[in-house]
Amino acid sequence: MTICWNADNRPVLAVETMPHLKSAAIGFFIKLGSRHESDSLAGASHFIEHMIFKGTETRSAREIAESFERMGGQLNAFTSKEYTCVYARILDEDLYEALEIIIDMLMNAKISEKDMQVEKDVVLEEINMYEDTPDELIHDVFNRKLWQDHAMGTPILGSTDSVTNFDREQIYNFYHQKYVPSNMIVAIAGNVDENKVHDYIEEHLVRSRANSDVIKQPLILTTTYTPFMHSVAKDTEQVQLCVGTSGLSYHDERRFTLNVLNSILGGGMSSRLFQSIREELGLAYSVYSAHANYSDTGSFSISIGTSPNKVNKFFGALQNELEKFTSSGVTYEEINRTQKLMKSSLYMGMESVINRMTRLGKSILMYGRAVPVEEIVTEINKVDAAMVQDLAHVLFKQKPLSLAAIGNENILTSIHQSFAKNCRV
Repeated sequence: MTICWNADNRPVLAVETMPHLKSAAIGFFIKLGSRHESDSLAGASHFIEHMIFKGTETRSAREIAESFERMGGQLNAFTSKEYTCVYARILDEDLYEALEIIIDMLMNAKISEKDMQVEKDVVLEEINMYEDTPDELIHDVFNRKLWQDHAMGTPILGSTDSVTNFDREQIYNFYHQKYVPSNMIVAIAGNVDENKVHDYIEEHLVRSRANSDVIKQPLILTTTYTPFMHSVAKDTEQVQLCVGTSGLSYHDERRFTLNVLNSILGGGMSSRLFQSIREELGLAYSVYSAHANYSDTGSFSISIGTSPNKVNKFFGALQNELEKFTSSGVTYEEINRTQKLMKSSLYMGMESVINRMTRLGKSILMYGRAVPVEEIVTEINKVDAAMVQDLAHVLFKQKPLSLAAIGNENILTSIHQSFAKNCRV
């Protein structure tokens, strides 16, 4: 059973009771991500996520870590483009101790100058690590150009310059403005009493800090898609390529069709790209397609790492697969297999308490309600071959594709030329 409380100037609380379990999962979703940042604050949401683990007025970073390990629980967090999530999994008997610690972290983070200097070094090393991982970096390279001149294109980690220049007052004020109860969604799943949870949140979170008006930043993405070819020179053995276009928001009714399209094209081992590019042609170890949906925009991309001498053959094979997708469409068998795969993934995911909590929190965040799994399955089952082919035509034919590449400087020009010849016809 799922119960949701939503009132003005209060956090949204959603609780899914699972009395057959001996555990519970907690998620605090703060409506703050990298797209809410100005240039000088690039990476601040992620940095604050780090800082809330550094201690409060009443407990140190070590005490936070030891408290959860003493419970046998797990505590973690992540930052995305549109929200930050702090989450935990614990035994049901430790629910309220875990809630007390997390609320203290969220509402009373110390953010001292000394801790900031230490954590700057940690985040700078995280940025360095990311820069040294081309198969991950390529997506940031693509996004920077796709959403150029908008915070959506800014890396979630920020940049070396922006993180180095953070000052304590700037970060603390940003934290204090955004980490307020009315800007949060609390999702809890497991063996819990929903009324006791509600009373606890009401007493300890709602009253922890007076709600202030959350400063609204311009969120609407008004720029239109402009095709591009962009590359970054790095001394690498492989070339990392990301071919893509703008996608759909998570409000777009075609998002279920996109899920099916993506799965058939490059979502798994039976996908067309995997079977063609890897299994038949041996052009790559990893090749896949992916889509990202946000509140007012999205992206669709195809990624591969391959040797420089195989790039031209890859672009030709890719164009051939996209042509088949748009001209011949997909088969009933592919549709049926994908729908069953997605259905099983959804229902199997429901067997995990952490998955249930995450799905619940994101559902409230995106749609303002707990969307039943059965409703999603119904929408997926409505997708047919004609719908997939129509959307493929929109993505791959109505507008030219774009390219992001990472590789040795002396081959980048030839990569652009090969892409223009094969994939922009």
